[in-house]
Amino acid sequence: MSEGPAPTPGTPGKPPTSPAPAAASCPVSGAGDGPVPALFSWEFASDPYPAYAWLREHAPVHRTTLPSGVEAWLVTRYADARQALADQRLSKNPVHHAEPGKTGIPGERSAGLMTHLLNIDPPDHTRLRRLVSKAFTPRRVAAFAPRVQELTDRLIDGFAGRGSADLIHEFAFPLPIYAICDMLGVPAEDQDDFRDWAGMMIRHGGGPRGGVARSVKKIRGYLAELIHRKRGDLGDDLISGLIRASDHGDHLTEAEAVAMCFVLLFAGFETTINLIGNGTYALLRHPEQRALLQSSLAAGETGLLETGVEELLRYDGPVELATWRYATTGLTIGGQPIPAGDPVLVVLAAADRDPDRFGAPDTLDLARKDNQHLGYGHGIHYCLGAPLARLEGQTALATLLTRLPDLRLGADPDELRWRGGLIMRGLRTLPVEFTPSAPRHGG
Repeated sequence: MSEGPAPTPGTPGKPPTSPAPAAASCPVSGAGDGPVPALFSWEFASDPYPAYAWLREHAPVHRTTLPSGVEAWLVTRYADARQALADQRLSKNPVHHAEPGKTGIPGERSAGLMTHLLNIDPPDHTRLRRLVSKAFTPRRVAAFAPRVQELTDRLIDGFAGRGSADLIHEFAFPLPIYAICDMLGVPAEDQDDFRDWAGMMIRHGGGPRGGVARSVKKIRGYLAELIHRKRGDLGDDLISGLIRASDHGDHLTEAEAVAMCFVLLFAGFETTINLIGNGTYALLRHPEQRALLQSSLAAGETGLLETGVEELLRYDGPVELATWRYATTGLTIGGQPIPAGDPVLVVLAAADRDPDRFGAPDTLDLARKDNQHLGYGHGIHYCLGAPLARLEGQTALATLLTRLPDLRLGADPDELRWRGGLIMRGLRTLPVEFTPSAPRHGG
């Protein structure tokens, strides 16, 4: 849970025609010899890990100017990151920043969607999380497993007989969209609208904020109307659960319910797209690890699948930077003073490859033990939807590798492009090839 007309979803994304501007780097005391690596360019997006390794060693708490023009601190070491994620002096509320309109989810302010878990602190955060947790329960997620499997098989049926596919647009993208729509209680006839709006948010995530803002307003309007309808006809879905949720007479206001449904959708679908896309790509680039997992699945075992998804979250996870935090008072992180009001961005991707915390951190090891990665955060803002994302990730990867056992890349890795943006990390497309197979019966 922690950023001309566009093509319709299912059309492969095109690489950018010009590089995104690299962020300027501000000098930091003790930054070591040599220039700071260029950050946030398209080249950096393809492989940010060498630059993050440099920052961990030479400037672990580094002030930089982001492509938006906002200056922020990047925290890259695991110990510092874990501290910062749990430090309540770092507020989630944009009111503490001088230019709140330049941070957060584009369009959420103008759409009246600020009162959600990514933007508030205790005691409001404590109240809302407690209420949402009453509806978004582990039992609800576990009961949803058969539906996730059904969606997974249906999507694979759509391309299994063809022998090739773009796994982002035909699989990783629609799966979490349809899953969260089902869980929220969005009627089936409206779900393709959600898919279109979500596609616009994905395509414009690293570009002009206007495209995202328009989709945000459409989603907000739809959710408000849907919640209003459901109040008179409660069902067994997440929106109905949010409406029912109460605690000592407390309840979600209409505005809070809309904002919470929105952030469950927004934070839930893109993280899972990237988990499936990045995870599949990593397995295709590491055939020995992929073979171990396929052997384990063929034997009916689940242990390696479970530890493997955790390792994929650590190795090249879906969330590159944790969502925005703002210093409410002067504080020190990793020996670096942070003035009050400054934004702080915890670089999860850097922390999860810190050699002081993980042995051989640049090696993919699906059986890795003691893997306390930060892929879904830490502390009171730990991702509420992590169990659902894990369920979807495990189901998607296991089914792909079982049904398409000779799955292979359909393009040179150097031809692949990563989406621009600040918070998330994910591929634009993932072309694959495989031996065609018949759809499942009843698929």
